[in-house]
Amino acid sequence: MKEVVLEVKNLKTHFRTRKGIVKAVDGVSFKVHKGETFALVGESGCGKSVTCMTIMGLIGRKKNEVVEGDIFFKGRNITNISKEERRKLRGKNMSIIFQDPMTSLNPVYTVGTQIAEMPIIHEGKSQSKAKEIAVNMLKKVGIPSPDKRVDEYPHQFSGGMRQRGVIGMSLACNPELLIADEPTTALDVTIQAQILELLRKLKEDTESAIIMITHDLGVVAEVSDSVGVMYAGTLVEKALVKELFKKPLHPYTKGLLKSIPKPGSKERLTIIEGQPPDLHNAPKGCKFYPRCSYAMDKCREEMPKLIEIENGHKAACWLNEVNKNGK
Repeated sequence: MKEVVLEVKNLKTHFRTRKGIVKAVDGVSFKVHKGETFALVGESGCGKSVTCMTIMGLIGRKKNEVVEGDIFFKGRNITNISKEERRKLRGKNMSIIFQDPMTSLNPVYTVGTQIAEMPIIHEGKSQSKAKEIAVNMLKKVGIPSPDKRVDEYPHQFSGGMRQRGVIGMSLACNPELLIADEPTTALDVTIQAQILELLRKLKEDTESAIIMITHDLGVVAEVSDSVGVMYAGTLVEKALVKELFKKPLHPYTKGLLKSIPKPGSKERLTIIEGQPPDLHNAPKGCKFYPRCSYAMDKCREEMPKLIEIENGHKAACWLNEVNKNGK
């Protein structure tokens, strides 16, 4: 078994609002090993991005933000480290690729300047050496004529090239953990495929641990080794990718898989009826039960725990207990 780069234990991220407490992340636990791509998948608003923003330390400093639980990076608990210690980690040891490259790149600085900033700050490189690294990173992520492009501004790059520039900036210091927050959402299909291939190759070359945030199960099948399915701030299923697609154990996961278009099929897509719950006033028991066709009385009263069903495949559903007992 490879080294555990990141371990999250019972992570909770709550926000105090005028309407009450919003439990955006409510008891999430998982591990990511060296050289592994772990996908967090689910509908918009299920807590994927908040989980990773909390891991990066971008949430939890304000009075209305409450973070509980433990985050271990290479065995060290980084949940409550100082701002200065957090700055030393971010960009060097752990990086994040945001889904919108236009808000990630500063329009008044060249792309090369923004990539070079990482090795200057974290590794003490000179301006000339840092620019050389920036050129090499642009070349590595597939930007044509990198020695010229390094002096251009974000508006001179296409959408796909801007995303590649953001990836280059995130990888400038060879981080051990890379979080990719829906990096292909705003891109066309051809560019999506190129970005996913790039991430796969970078993982093979550097053995970085990657957390891929997405709502696209096609992306999960393409690049991930293991996957966690999130719903309303909690993990409802966790498994190796092949196992999840072969035998989903949670009704929500089954609904997501049935909603994927299949080439050549003329059948109408199945939708998941209803809407995700209001996290100001979430259901008492299982948060999915109002939308679940398998819901039982127990589902309305008691929240199921995420437990192992078979061979590391975990799910949080009372239906599995019923099937196991043959009742």
